[in-house]
Amino acid sequence: MREFDTNFAHTVYFWLKNPNSVEDQKAFETSLQKFLDHSAFAKTKFIGKPPKASRDVVDGSFTYSLIVTFESAEAQQKYQEEPPHKLFVEESSDLWSKVIVYDSQGIQ
Repeated sequence: MREFDTNFAHTVYFWLKNPNSVEDQKAFETSLQKFLDHSAFAKTKFIGKPPKASRDVVDGSFTYSLIVTFESAEAQQKYQEEPPHKLFVEESSDLWSKVIVYDSQGIQ
């Protein structure tokens, strides 16, 4: 993980179609890591899985989360268009049933 940049955070939640499939998990993780390793724009590159929920307000229904930060909204847009991101979507989109994205800019 590189430095967390508070200018722009891109948080993505993925729900895999077969969340208990070890094969699907491996394929997803491999594709996602390859993409992040080759992204020219992403700073923070955090991949997570939900822990066992300890409170009712915690939503642990997703299979994977991704937190990526950028120096600007423009850099995040370039990330969307870069070949490694497009390849990840092409390789992995059949594995998920749902994706939710939350983008935010720091209030500094």
